[in-house]
Amino acid sequence: MSHGQPYGPRDGQTRAYPVPGQAPPQYDQGRDYRQPQGGYRQPPPPYEPPGQQVPPPGGRPPRRKRRVGRILLVILLAIVVLIAATWIYLESSFNRVAALTDYPGRPAAGAGTNWLIVGSDSRAGLDAEDQERLATGDAKGQRTDTMLLLHLPDNDQKPTLVSLLRDSYVDIPGKGKNKLNAAYAFGGPALLAQTVEKNTNLRLDHYIEIGFGGFASLVDAVGGVEMCLDKPIKDPLAGIDLPAGCQELDGANALGYVRTRATARADIDRVVRQRQFISALMDKVASPGTLLNPFRMVPLLADAPDAITLDEGDHLHNLPSLGFAIAGASSGSTVSTSVPIGDSRSVAKIGSVILWDQKKSKALFDALRTDTAVPSSSIVLPGS
Repeated sequence: MSHGQPYGPRDGQTRAYPVPGQAPPQYDQGRDYRQPQGGYRQPPPPYEPPGQQVPPPGGRPPRRKRRVGRILLVILLAIVVLIAATWIYLESSFNRVAALTDYPGRPAAGAGTNWLIVGSDSRAGLDAEDQERLATGDAKGQRTDTMLLLHLPDNDQKPTLVSLLRDSYVDIPGKGKNKLNAAYAFGGPALLAQTVEKNTNLRLDHYIEIGFGGFASLVDAVGGVEMCLDKPIKDPLAGIDLPAGCQELDGANALGYVRTRATARADIDRVVRQRQFISALMDKVASPGTLLNPFRMVPLLADAPDAITLDEGDHLHNLPSLGFAIAGASSGSTVSTSVPIGDSRSVAKIGSVILWDQKKSKALFDALRTDTAVPSSSIVLPGS
């Protein structure tokens, strides 16, 4: 009596199945599995306990990990491209001027690096509405409202930020003696830079200039700058009416604050306010609240090229050290002073002028040229 083909392979052999609780049978990879009748019998797949994955051939990582790695690489490349594009845009968009030129008798290069920082009353790019909002007035021509000399040492000395008073009575090459800011009116950035070099015996390495509109735009881009006033300041000519106490100044009020001379010591007070405000502005620019905030950083990067004018030999990579040194004036890591004043007088056809203290000012500039500590007698403190 036939019961049909037996279960299992046609050769009559039966399969071996694992018995619960016992280890699975082992299979010899070198065994000859050919059958007598011919052909091959494939060995069963290796035993895989429930819930355990067999590593993929060649030790390759799971597909999900490879996908995450590719995404991170794409993001990294996008960030690099964005930074490079922004750098190229800024480097190629700054206004340029031939401010630092060679001439007979130019001072030799000393130790460290010297910047001439100029705030001009340029109204370029401002329409009638902007000029009224910023209270720029209708003066013709172009002059300098702010002149600062920044020295960056090559050693462990502190940087030094020096205010050059606009009414300083100095020798202007080819023009005789006059107020320092007249040099800019006579011959622009190049003559101003040459005048500063001749009267300080310091060779300038870099030049940066910012006009009325650019200054106000930068202040607004960072969301304003907080200043604390000991006394209220009201000056219709500068367009400000500021109460005493701490307050955040927007672009228009900030411009009036650094321009006004409606205080007891006029120009002396003004240069002190200028150093304090510019230091606070640079500190705000370099703060995480600006660098990590796209709503502030993007407008700042967009406004900077139109606001800033550099010498033809200056580049974007020169600016970070400038900004950090200026910001350091508010924390004391940068020495902040004015050129020591000796006297003041009135000169026919020129007006009231300021005379430098020759001995103290020479000691100041000699220290900067040799990267040595500035003598305390040459440092003019606020209020002194």
